[in-house]
Amino acid sequence: MDEDGLKVLVKLTQDGQFSSLKKHMKTCGLMEVARNKHFGRSGDTLVHYAARHGHLDILDFLVKEIGTDVEVYNNDYKRPLHEAASMGHLACVSYLLQEGAKVDSLKKADWTPLMMACTRRNLDVIRELIEHSADPFLRNKDGWNAFHIACREGDPLVIRYLLDVAPDVWRSESKTRRTPLHTAAMHGCEKVVDILLERCDYTPDNKDSCGATPFMDAVRNGHISVARLLLAKHQASPTAVDTLGVQPVHQVAVTGQDEALRFLVRELHVDVNQRATGLQLTSLHYAAKEGHVSTIKTLLDMGADLHAQDKKGRTALHMASIGQHAEVARTLLQLGLEDSQDSLYSFTSHYCTASNLHDGRLYQ
Repeated sequence: MDEDGLKVLVKLTQDGQFSSLKKHMKTCGLMEVARNKHFGRSGDTLVHYAARHGHLDILDFLVKEIGTDVEVYNNDYKRPLHEAASMGHLACVSYLLQEGAKVDSLKKADWTPLMMACTRRNLDVIRELIEHSADPFLRNKDGWNAFHIACREGDPLVIRYLLDVAPDVWRSESKTRRTPLHTAAMHGCEKVVDILLERCDYTPDNKDSCGATPFMDAVRNGHISVARLLLAKHQASPTAVDTLGVQPVHQVAVTGQDEALRFLVRELHVDVNQRATGLQLTSLHYAAKEGHVSTIKTLLDMGADLHAQDKKGRTALHMASIGQHAEVARTLLQLGLEDSQDSLYSFTSHYCTASNLHDGRLYQ
């Protein structure tokens, strides 16, 4: 059959035009094509399309009358059940399970239909899979189980349900040793964090393979309410260090989270000039290197030392030059480093391109 005819077949399935689809198949003699054809780069079949778009009538027709296998998979090893679960189509999920679809089939990267369902806030689909013996403890190639994925999405009802049916499911770490608590904190899922602290026995300041704690994940992403919750209910430390010796006050400078900086310095009394171990960088160094003008102004307003030098004798002005951040360097000069212009010029001649810093605009 020609390419245009195949496109019509796919479109009718995607659009849920059941009557037109049946007529097109019978008129053109496409029963065999409908049963076995894999379309496009993805290798999807019509059953995949029907399940993905939630067209139960077409799904039933393809399975029962055309004879398509419910376990047919595409180029990513996704079955129709993966498609229906990932899109939250309860009726299609139930139908496929009744027709013998394997509840814990694995697609590429070892994702199960339950994991796919947990990317959506659809408790009914998750419950249907669990009641058909889906295993919430299975892990994908990154070491995440379904609960870990649900904590990223942040639906309290889903979290409570999974803890009810599998009380130990929270005892999970990814391959980089990140817990569901890390993930919920990083994504600002405050209600989920509250549930985890209430029902799960996480160790305070549990570190991933990079030494990051849930508190670090919260503040460097600007989730101050989550950070407060971790302080109040989990005895989190606002001065814990990661594997590079970097503290939260440095991390929020890297990500340019000005409110989080004020929270750490003014509310928690963290030293604004605290140095990271190793190269002895301050928050001002980090903010300058990343090019965050507003963060630099915030730091200076809170007493950051303009002249602080790292282990190699570099100031924030040097870091701005290394990062080729002309606006940051200009700001630092205007705020008190005018006496450093000559030395800066010789430094930037080595590190920066002429178009960014050497054309005289920096000194205007």
